[in-house]
Amino acid sequence: MIYSKFATFYDELFDNQLYKRWFSFVANNVKSDASLLDLACGTGRLLVILKQEHYQVVGADLSDDMLTIAQMHLSEKDFFDTELIQANMLDLNGLTNFDDIMCFDDSICYLNNIDEVQEMFSQVHEHLNKGGKFLFDVITPYQTDIKYPGYMYNFHDQDHAFMWTTYTGEQIHSVEHDLSFFEYNEKINAYDEYSETHKERTYELTEYKNALKLAGFNNIKVTSDFGEQKIDDKTTRWFFVCEKV
Repeated sequence: MIYSKFATFYDELFDNQLYKRWFSFVANNVKSDASLLDLACGTGRLLVILKQEHYQVVGADLSDDMLTIAQMHLSEKDFFDTELIQANMLDLNGLTNFDDIMCFDDSICYLNNIDEVQEMFSQVHEHLNKGGKFLFDVITPYQTDIKYPGYMYNFHDQDHAFMWTTYTGEQIHSVEHDLSFFEYNEKINAYDEYSETHKERTYELTEYKNALKLAGFNNIKVTSDFGEQKIDDKTTRWFFVCEKV
């Protein structure tokens, strides 16, 4: 997934209140003195909150554009010592081990198939210390099959416009998000357009649990609403806490 110009738009338009909820989920499951890896850290908004709360956190993301913005946000708060790593979640070779690892905001749903999910889980397990926890979230089949298809969101202000439309994907439990951003260009007195299609796919809960067990994880706990509610048939996002024993 190539973000380029989208990294800036993503950072500007994302609901920052969600980062506070992800932080609460982390705080309820991870000790502040633990070494922590934020995998697929994006633009670093959650990294900043964690640093402000004195967590020992490292950020990793595949996108260099995302990491550039993450470094900017960290520098604005004088967190110059925070390590940022460009890394593919399917190949974490070269990274040290951590007490805990987290991966949020549907990042795992961008993997192509369950085999890649399995490999990602195995990579995380290999880079966790004994007793460490793996925290992540994914959208559910209810979200991809019932809630998302036909979803539309439009936003505009004086200088920007954004259109988001979601369609059912070609594979089971998958969707495609058509995203278009428009940015006003004073030189030509018109809008520049930037478009991308993002594909997400999820799996049945049993498939995630089986993949986690095959990777070596135990004590798998699944909740909804950032860990605050039990799951049911209409849960739109699952939150996992898994342990390496």
